[in-house]
Amino acid sequence: MSVVKINVLTVPAEQREVLEQRFASRAHAVENSDGFEWFELLRPVEGTDQYLVYTRWRDEESFQAWMEGPMKSAHQGGGDRPKPAASGSTLWSFEVVQQASPKSS
Repeated sequence: MSVVKINVLTVPAEQREVLEQRFASRAHAVENSDGFEWFELLRPVEGTDQYLVYTRWRDEESFQAWMEGPMKSAHQGGGDRPKPAASGSTLWSFEVVQQASPKSS
């Protein structure tokens, strides 16, 4: 079964728009990665300042290959890189043990 990685980003209110714009400008940056299955950026509605970056992968190896390749190079750079929009980050890891989808009509 697949693995799910959720990056929990603590984002101050004044940085929310910046974070969302940065993700929008990188749209489609992960879709061609081997083993990639799904992405969602989840905006908090109330009671928290944490965004969730949900990705789903065929297996742990596919996620690690992306982390060491495209993701790493996208987050490296020189001294002119803008400061991060998030003030903190935690990575949660899960294995998918059950799933369901809408029934076909």
